[in-house]
Amino acid sequence: MASLMQDLIEVLNQEVVAYKQLLGLSSQKTPVIVSGDLKRLSEITDEEQLIVGDIQKLEKTRVSSMVDIANVLNMDVKTLKLTDLVRMLDKRPSEQQQLARVRDELKSIADHVRLVNSQNQELLQGSLEMVQFEMNILESTGSAPETANYNRSADTSGDVIGVNIGRFDARQ
Repeated sequence: MASLMQDLIEVLNQEVVAYKQLLGLSSQKTPVIVSGDLKRLSEITDEEQLIVGDIQKLEKTRVSSMVDIANVLNMDVKTLKLTDLVRMLDKRPSEQQQLARVRDELKSIADHVRLVNSQNQELLQGSLEMVQFEMNILESTGSAPETANYNRSADTSGDVIGVNIGRFDARQ
């Protein structure tokens, strides 16, 4: 049981390191989104994907460790939580303290990552709305009102107010 607990604590520590890396990248994204640097945003997103892959592998290892611990304790793995394990380790204060510390640190970092990602999502949504607004403006210039210029036969010349510019078709 002691080695299973140490394995679990080690996996959780590795997850903490990975989430810290993810938090760093997510924090770097915020000014990049604001500045509109799509190249750097793409690079950061690629780096994030690698870290997320590492986190998923660590999560599988953590789940496996929890299954092993649940089997030893004769408990249902679906209901076994880290908080329960911390309470059960009363007779092992060193492991209890390590597990409680890493659980709290992991929870704090994961919450912080969620917050930063939520902010980044709002910034991206705002950027998309601005792009849509600009696309609508470009599209509406083609349907500007005609001038009241008449030719010799008393017909309107049909000139469009504004500058004749090429139109951008987003569907292409």
